[in-house]
Amino acid sequence: MIKVENLSKAFGPVQVLQKVTFRVKPGETIVLLGPSGSGKSTLLRCLNGLESFDSGKIRVADLELEPASFHQKGRDALLRSLRVRVGMVFQSFNLFPHLDVLSNITLAPIRVLGESSQRAEEKALALLERVNLRGKERAYPESLSGGEQQRVAIARALAMNPEVMLFDEPTSALDPELVGEVLSVISDLAEEGYTLLIVTHQMHFARRTANRVLFLDSGRILEEAVPAEFFSRPATQRARDFLKDLINAGGSHPDSSEIARA
Repeated sequence: MIKVENLSKAFGPVQVLQKVTFRVKPGETIVLLGPSGSGKSTLLRCLNGLESFDSGKIRVADLELEPASFHQKGRDALLRSLRVRVGMVFQSFNLFPHLDVLSNITLAPIRVLGESSQRAEEKALALLERVNLRGKERAYPESLSGGEQQRVAIARALAMNPEVMLFDEPTSALDPELVGEVLSVISDLAEEGYTLLIVTHQMHFARRTANRVLFLDSGRILEEAVPAEFFSRPATQRARDFLKDLINAGGSHPDSSEIARA
């Protein structure tokens, strides 16, 4: 489904990604963990073409990206095809404030996929039911809670029928009491067999939902493991320090007592 080979990306003198290589099978849920500045968000943005990269290759389904892809003839069509296949949900919701919920969800399917208004609205209403927001279709974003806005953003991404969903810190802008409702929707998508890549600091969610954890630091993947192994027996000192820092900051994760003794 996804194949990343030797992906490197720099912003000026700062090397943000360094020869990142991994694969994702259809239906897998991958959680990306690591300290701020480790390259997690940049990696997601490269996967759906929001950021170009300096070297390496990305393959998503039948589409392949190389550095030259961002400059060659046909670039716009390639990136449009990629973004139809790869949905992305951001931490800041990015809903259109002047459109109601229904219009936010139906805009892209009508304009990009060429769906009829009737078909797009029927699908949007079904998606709102799925994310527990039926009845909010005529509401505007400013009248919704943060958790509701993020669930609308998830419905909007799903309306494009993506093969892969990317989530970049989807709960970081939410009040603590609203986090659970968003994570519940994402967990449901994982159970339904969607291919998901998620940047998050919600450790209990990562342990419960992920098939694999990728731990990044300084633009490199330092560890790749199943959650039970990563959280109880991290292989690198950097990962142990990262998890201990979460504990010291007042957070928690599934195996905090074991990490504290490491």
